[in-house]
Amino acid sequence: MKPFSSIPSHARRGAGAGLVTAIFLLVVLAGLAVALVAIFGAQRQSAALDEQGARAYQAARAGIEWGLFQRATNGADCATSFALPGDSPLAGFSVTVECVPVEGTGFGDSVVNLDRWLIRATACNGAAPCPVDAAANAPANPPAARADYVERVIEVQI
Repeated sequence: MKPFSSIPSHARRGAGAGLVTAIFLLVVLAGLAVALVAIFGAQRQSAALDEQGARAYQAARAGIEWGLFQRATNGADCATSFALPGDSPLAGFSVTVECVPVEGTGFGDSVVNLDRWLIRATACNGAAPCPVDAAANAPANPPAARADYVERVIEVQI
């Protein structure tokens, strides 16, 4: 009498191995795809923050230039906060400029008092004024936890 199936019994035992292997490969490839998407997303965000940091640096430089111009032409205190124009590449950034007198004397044995100033420009991609505490040089009111917040501080002494 012939068996019920024409497939030998040793072949029937390995019949599902191909399916298990295929499912395993699909799971591994899906895991790799998820990991690649996460890596590329983090890399894209890092590049965007790097660009924002460069723009914040340029905005702070613009604030320093403004403070130097105010000190050179008016001789007045240059402390102010302003937002950069909306049609410029630095739109969305605001700058806080501070001018602080620095006490000092001349070189060597000289007793001549020098008129020295510290000009500090803080640029951030938030609302004016940028959150800086001049006494502690630290954020007074840290911005809400924003993943895209960037702040740069530049100081010049003249």
